[in-house]
Amino acid sequence: MYRFLLSRQWVILTFLALVLIPTMVELGFWQLHRHERRVALNQVIANSLAAEPVPARSLTSPGAKVEHEHLYRRVTAKGSFDTADEVVVRRRTNADDEVGYHVLTPFVLEDGRILLVNRGWVPSDGPSQSAFPEIPPPPEGEITVTGRLMQDQTTEDSGIKNLEGLPDRQIMLINSELEAERLGREVLGGYVDLTEPGPGGDTPQLIAEPVHDEIGPHMAYAVQWWLFAAGVPVGWVVLVRREVRERAEQAAAGTADAAETGQPAAV
Repeated sequence: MYRFLLSRQWVILTFLALVLIPTMVELGFWQLHRHERRVALNQVIANSLAAEPVPARSLTSPGAKVEHEHLYRRVTAKGSFDTADEVVVRRRTNADDEVGYHVLTPFVLEDGRILLVNRGWVPSDGPSQSAFPEIPPPPEGEITVTGRLMQDQTTEDSGIKNLEGLPDRQIMLINSELEAERLGREVLGGYVDLTEPGPGGDTPQLIAEPVHDEIGPHMAYAVQWWLFAAGVPVGWVVLVRREVRERAEQAAAGTADAAETGQPAAV
């Protein structure tokens, strides 16, 4: 009765079912891990934003990597902005999804080292994004800045390619190692998104505080993939039972026809 399972069609169907089940289970765990990472990141962000600001040099140093638990931690630094070596980061959007630049300004600390400060978003001066935009200057002289500590941007983490041959004073990634090479100075690892002092006018627009009260749909997707995985063997059994029933009905019909005609039933 079940010899049909050895047919080419059913062997292929069974093989596909055996492949789909572990694949869907693995996709479910992938979504689960994404959910867990998001929950953990939300907690890190909440803890960092709730903590009192600390000196930037207590959490990072030249060549250092900003630790994950220090991500978005509010830090302070005393020094002065160096607009002569200011650059803009291409293809960045604001809260309204308008494409422009982030303004990256070296902040010279009292010991001469550099802290990279993302002063915020400015619009581009045209669709080509080749001309250096107009940027309102930061406060002059020695000041104290406050910002959220961020990890260096890399192509692996962001998916943004570090293109060469860009227009003058334009970059693709905020990376302290690359900026240390460009400036020929000691640069603290990572950078900060400026929060204080705010701009004197409409721009640069400060980078918005990260959302940390949403977990996304990843858990729901995980459950869906596991339900799909459970449905594959159920569907396979249903198809097998239907095939057996249809073959039995065909055999019964053949027997009835043979009885009416007096001919032996086909086997």
